[in-house]
Amino acid sequence: MSHIEHKSQPFEQLRVMVLTISDTRHELTDKSGQLMLSLLKKNRYEVTDYQVVKDEKEEIEAALLAGCESDRIDVILTNGGTGLSKRDVTYEVIEELIEKTIPGYGEVFRMLSYEEIGSASMLSRAIAGIKGETVIFSTPGSTNAVRLAMEKLILPELHHIASELKK
Repeated sequence: MSHIEHKSQPFEQLRVMVLTISDTRHELTDKSGQLMLSLLKKNRYEVTDYQVVKDEKEEIEAALLAGCESDRIDVILTNGGTGLSKRDVTYEVIEELIEKTIPGYGEVFRMLSYEEIGSASMLSRAIAGIKGETVIFSTPGSTNAVRLAMEKLILPELHHIASELKK
């Protein structure tokens, strides 16, 4: 089976959780989370949960664990909390939580970001991995970063990755 045939196989509806991590945003001001929700809806994904949590280790961890343990969530998409400040702990929480990393996601994200923003792309701590049967993708909080990650990396491969987990 060719790569194209493999990716075009029928699939079941994926259920997605969107998690915005921010000390300043809430649902009405969460442009990046709203962009994720819009792109998911446009691509006919079922969003089963959407939350905004503070950039606190315990809050992020609790939301991620609840998502991973839910039988209503296959994929968790996070945005925010990936910077270098002392408050940014999303990367560390996800790195500790996941059982299997998808290193190519962060690598390719930074490469594509470099083409758009230059050397500042090396500050990105985008990360992805698997916890149990749940895929987790973390993007920086900027709307441009979310659009890049969603359109160029996450949406084109989401079903492929999820189908690999069911093998």
